[in-house]
Amino acid sequence: MERETEPSAALEAAYNPRVAVPDAETYLAAYAARAEAARGRLGGRLDIAYGDAPGERLDVFAPPGAEGAPIQVFIHGGYWRALDKSDFSHLAEPLVAAGACAVMVGYDLCPAVTLDTIVREVRSAIRWVYENAASLGGDPARLFVSGHSAGAHLAVMAMAHDWAAEGVPGDVIKGVFAVSGVYELAPVTRISVNAEIGLDADCARRNSPTLHPPGPVAPLAISVGDDEPREWIAQSEDLYAACRKRGVACDLVRVPGVHHFTIVDELARGESALFRALADQMGLAARR
Repeated sequence: MERETEPSAALEAAYNPRVAVPDAETYLAAYAARAEAARGRLGGRLDIAYGDAPGERLDVFAPPGAEGAPIQVFIHGGYWRALDKSDFSHLAEPLVAAGACAVMVGYDLCPAVTLDTIVREVRSAIRWVYENAASLGGDPARLFVSGHSAGAHLAVMAMAHDWAAEGVPGDVIKGVFAVSGVYELAPVTRISVNAEIGLDADCARRNSPTLHPPGPVAPLAISVGDDEPREWIAQSEDLYAACRKRGVACDLVRVPGVHHFTIVDELARGESALFRALADQMGLAARR
């Protein structure tokens, strides 16, 4: 997907959502406000350590008295160098209402750590949730993973991991829901955010799931907003093609009328088509 002839300004508009959406900061502020309000309603168990590093923390929101509920692990975006799990607590509300445990994963950020470290941390979080599912009110045999933007990349990287080599069931992840992600990272090395991310060509290559797609271990849903830049949409299309070639049960969903930031609002609405698709993957009866 790298396009060597495009000028820098065009690359920024194509691959930097905060440039593509000029009022991006307004949407991010709204996320944080809605998330804080949701925590007030949901309660939850906050900042549980799944490792020793400062960012290795997660928040758990579960229905009252939950026992053996399906689990959705959500991974936030921010181009691996911004935002926090606490900015997305509101995405737990429709999940909890539908009877699921929602786990919002945090991780350390670039440039304090490398992308390789972040990928490892997120995989550690998923393993921790699997091993501690019962204490969270969840069912380890019904563990699903989702993410937005850089979080979608991390979700697919987790799906592509050789879990069996760690003594964990190879199908520990029962489904992945990737929303508006970046999956082939060569273009990222050529835009401004890389000053913080610090990708070189080798790191970008080994962390590009389009180049190293997962096998057919679980269903994968890939969604992207119709109002996103054409190059960003192509990231989802290319991953879809690569995964289909590997035999993955894969769906590609173009969501009309939304861009990189408003697509998050669709995940937060229990009546939206996007959330219903997520709920269907989990076997939940979403509100219709």
